[in-house]
Amino acid sequence: MKTSKKFLFAAAGLSLTNGIPVTAQNNIQDRKPNVIYVFPDQFRNHAMGFWGEKGFKEHVRFKPDPVITPNLNNFARESVVLTSAMSNCPLSSPHRGMLLSGMYPDGSGVPLNCNSDRPISSLREDIECIGDVFKKNGYDCAYIGKLHVDFPTPNNPEAPGTYVNNDTPVWDAYTPKERRHGFDYWYSYGTFDIHKQPHYWDTDGKRHEIREWSPKHEADKAIEYLKNTGNVRDTSKPFFMVVSMNPPHSPYRTIEDVMEEDYNLYKDIPLDKLLVRPNANPQMEKAQCAPFYFASVTGVDREFGRILKALKDLRLEENTIVVFSSDHGETMCSQNTNDPKNSPYAESMNVPFLVRYPEKLKPHVEDRLLLSSPDIMPTVLGLAGLSRQIPETVQGTNFAPVISKEKNAPKLPSGVLYLRNLNGEKNADGKIISYFPEARGIKTERYTLAISIDKQHNIKHIFFYDDIKDPYQMNNLSITENQKIFEDLCRQMGQLLKQVNDPWYKDRILSSKIPY
Repeated sequence: MKTSKKFLFAAAGLSLTNGIPVTAQNNIQDRKPNVIYVFPDQFRNHAMGFWGEKGFKEHVRFKPDPVITPNLNNFARESVVLTSAMSNCPLSSPHRGMLLSGMYPDGSGVPLNCNSDRPISSLREDIECIGDVFKKNGYDCAYIGKLHVDFPTPNNPEAPGTYVNNDTPVWDAYTPKERRHGFDYWYSYGTFDIHKQPHYWDTDGKRHEIREWSPKHEADKAIEYLKNTGNVRDTSKPFFMVVSMNPPHSPYRTIEDVMEEDYNLYKDIPLDKLLVRPNANPQMEKAQCAPFYFASVTGVDREFGRILKALKDLRLEENTIVVFSSDHGETMCSQNTNDPKNSPYAESMNVPFLVRYPEKLKPHVEDRLLLSSPDIMPTVLGLAGLSRQIPETVQGTNFAPVISKEKNAPKLPSGVLYLRNLNGEKNADGKIISYFPEARGIKTERYTLAISIDKQHNIKHIFFYDDIKDPYQMNNLSITENQKIFEDLCRQMGQLLKQVNDPWYKDRILSSKIPY
């Protein structure tokens, strides 16, 4: 009689997982999950079609953008979907510093967007970042795409002593091995915005000039990594892979910025049918960009779908945590502003956060949790079973127990901070050697409050909205008519600023209004 392999392994106290024998002690409950973190740049939470579907639309107060996102729609049905993930400092480099370090910008070393005029802004080398934690816990770690947390220096690997380009200031940067914070596989760049002519530096510092839309190429590299094409990863280890796509970040002006097949889906739709938010102005010059922005969203959706399909084809999806998020949003003609980000408006701060983990998470919409950027690192580590490995330097909170609906979950935050920093003092060479904390604010379940100041610490402007009664933030509330609410928000904001040792707390800025 023929005896099955499965029977023989069972008799020996072993089992098979995906055809691989594992000990009873190393069963499905104990093995480490893989982790994939995908975050396109400037992708607002409102630009996902499922928010208009039953089961999702009941949890939000906005009408979703008219975008075509079939893969994200399907992914949402399999995931825990947060309604209120907030980019506290909604700008590329500061968010990325928070994501990688779990620290607020004053601690991570990245308070401003990184360029060669700002030595004040560069991710600290002396702190333990998310890649470092995964690596020391036995993971093979990969980073693909945009990084933008390094101060550019003349370290061009192909021409030592020179910058990687001739811009003034230089924005793009090469990240040497000693600054990669645990990532073994490297295919990345600092920041570069020609979407159909991207370039990357690989693990060994070789530059690759590519002539195709960057999200497609990055999805190709991610799939190669999953398949281990060219033996690029150690398959005996679980993996942690970050895929950082640049679109739908600007430019989004012409067919040279997007895939034509995606643009064709939107090109004939009137602008007032694309810009459906009542606070959007279709008469703005920027409104012509809307079809291209939404085309980029659809293109990113397709490439994300390709990564998910590869994961499924390789039978890795059950034990893989997949997160889809972004570094900040995009106003796209809302509030009559041309600035797509760096504001307390919902279109700028509110970002996607979807997490799928079939073995552990039951799909649902989480509409209670206000998630901050520094919470992402500890939460992802917590979901991966590494709660005890979270560095002491981390200022964010591990909300994995909230996402997985555990009994001993941490208390939900009643509010989260908003931060906006500008250039500070310059040295004799014209380099920025300090930053100016121009605005601070708080976002609660109901209210948004942000106060901006000049360099003499006089109030310039106050943003004050009731986000329940006024979800599109079209009516700035009167402070005199809402004095008690204003004072309570200032009190909460002061406590949070003190908790993270923010410059406003250290210098007691506006202490007559904000009790620290």
